Amino acid sequence: VGTVTATGDVTVTTGGGMAFYTITVEGNENGGGDTPTPPVITDDHSVKMNTTVNQMLLRTTGGDVKYYNTVDLAEVNIDKENGVVSVMPKTGDWNDEFKQNIAAISFAKAPETGEDAEIVNRGVSITEAKGWLESVYCKWELLEGASSYRIYIKGGKYADYTPVDRELARNYGTYGRADIPGLPAGVYSLKVVPVINGEEVADKASEATAMNVRAYDRSGFAHFNFNDGIGAYKDNGELKDDARVIYVTAETAKTVTCKVKQSNKDGDGTVFTGLQSIIDAYQKGVETRPLAVRLIGLVKKDDLDKISSSAEGLQIKGKNNTIPMNITIEGVGDDATTWGFGFLLRNACSVELRNFANMLCMDDCVSIDTDNRNCWVHHLDLFYGSTGGDSDQAKGDGTVDIKGDSQYITVAYNRFHDSGKSSLCGMKSETGPNYIDYHHNWFDHSDSRHPRVRTMTVHVWNNYFDGCAKYGVGATTGASVFVENNFYRSTKYPMLISQQGHDPEGSAGTFSKEDGGMIKSFGNVYAETAGNDRFTPTTQKISASAFDCYEADNADEKVPATYKTVYGNNVYNNFDTDPTLMYVYTPLEATEVPAVVTGYFGAGRLNHGDFTWDMSYPGADTDYSVITALKAALSAYTSNLVGIFE
Repeated sequence: VGTVTATGDVTVTTGGGMAFYTITVEGNENGGGDTPTPPVITDDHSVKMNTTVNQMLLRTTGGDVKYYNTVDLAEVNIDKENGVVSVMPKTGDWNDEFKQNIAAISFAKAPETGEDAEIVNRGVSITEAKGWLESVYCKWELLEGASSYRIYIKGGKYADYTPVDRELARNYGTYGRADIPGLPAGVYSLKVVPVINGEEVADKASEATAMNVRAYDRSGFAHFNFNDGIGAYKDNGELKDDARVIYVTAETAKTVTCKVKQSNKDGDGTVFTGLQSIIDAYQKGVETRPLAVRLIGLVKKDDLDKISSSAEGLQIKGKNNTIPMNITIEGVGDDATTWGFGFLLRNACSVELRNFANMLCMDDCVSIDTDNRNCWVHHLDLFYGSTGGDSDQAKGDGTVDIKGDSQYITVAYNRFHDSGKSSLCGMKSETGPNYIDYHHNWFDHSDSRHPRVRTMTVHVWNNYFDGCAKYGVGATTGASVFVENNFYRSTKYPMLISQQGHDPEGSAGTFSKEDGGMIKSFGNVYAETAGNDRFTPTTQKISASAFDCYEADNADEKVPATYKTVYGNNVYNNFDTDPTLMYVYTPLEATEVPAVVTGYFGAGRLNHGDFTWDMSYPGADTDYSVITALKAALSAYTSNLVGIFE
């Protein structure tokens, strides 16, 4: 946008760069003037929401959002005295005038795509290279005569080019690829050296330089007052000093070995063979050396040595939640995939899951079940599970479930692909409060439970609710949930409290017969509502009892104890205003969320993974049936990985 003006006293010029602005259009409840008049739109050339480009968002007093591509606009004028917003294009003779019905104007820039490295090819032809989150990657064309490749990294603590683990260089038949995780934020260079006749050929080596690496976002309850780093990594992104690394492929899942101490007299440890057997050996609670499990390619249930949970799959079980297991399970690259099994965490402390996909799990993709603490689930692509026996299990039982008194859990930057039940958070047995947070997740046409909370204390912030067909956040059984700065696009029932507000509407609206839990809301945006009240919550400002949430005027506002749930007389515990209970975080404005969450550094795996599915078909926003073509594609999914270069 060239210029935004407000009659009388305000001019905002965006200049050459793109920034975020929110302009509140003041006046009476209809947008300006002394006497309310019916809102009028003289014309409407707005476009559809598009997170791939810079857009201006006009939020109407009716709760809807109008989008304009900023590249097409010349000027936006705001007449505050009369409550009129005029939008004028660079080309064309139209002028959209919104009279007394615009509440705020925001600008959201297009998502980041990552910076391409500077490539110098001498023999090997590097075709693509970038830095990502605590990692770098590159792809190259296979060089005639080369039987293998050696990869070197420079930057950070590596003053000179240093060789990386052999397993990080993989063969995909028509190209090679290397990914190097465990890099603190900074600028790095990578070198690919071909091996011909058993010798490295230095004069045919090529380089990718100026690779910018960012840190993972470590906001959230999992990291609160836990200063050792979750899993196998330090908080700066590098492996802990005594960490071990094992690489797991379909071919090595049964045969991979690792020494795990079984007693204080066990020296360097006892050798265990097979992925599940190695993790099971941590149950003694003696071994505290961190373990990074790096998944390469597609790993199916039948590839594993065994599963220790007949219901879920791979079990990560500690002795108790006071002894850190320090285990990270991470995918290498953009194609690491677990298929046909999920993950069960019990008595686990300091466990991290990151950067892989889960397809067709047995029950839940991730079940954080029973006395877990300080666990971090992030940057996963989560797909359908196996069909269960109940009517609501057509897409699997759950996606990420948290229960059994699990505390200090963060679920962040994950993409939920058409999930049926995204996240159950709490049963009835929790002693509470149990501190859980969900942030920067992409609920991509998932149906419900984002999350569905019992008893627990939960922070839901900066998530993108993208066409969710049943409901967003649900609170029951005395839960306290702070829902902050989320972007809801075409989402039915953004927030529900059991048995009040919109919940008692019948089978379409009722999600629980339990007593209510309290929801505090602030800074959320509801877009593409078409004026339907089921797409915007009822607040206490509309009804003092039959409300879906308490709408705060600012993030620090405390909910008065006079506001109670209709059933159970439960009150909000105001955890979010107590600095002894809350972590430090910096939320984005809600209008910024879709572009960030869908961008290069956003939700899901690196580069959004090797398997994608377009959810933008007609009717997708209201359809909660299984997409049969997607289910078939997941069933038929195969990896393009040929193997690791020898």
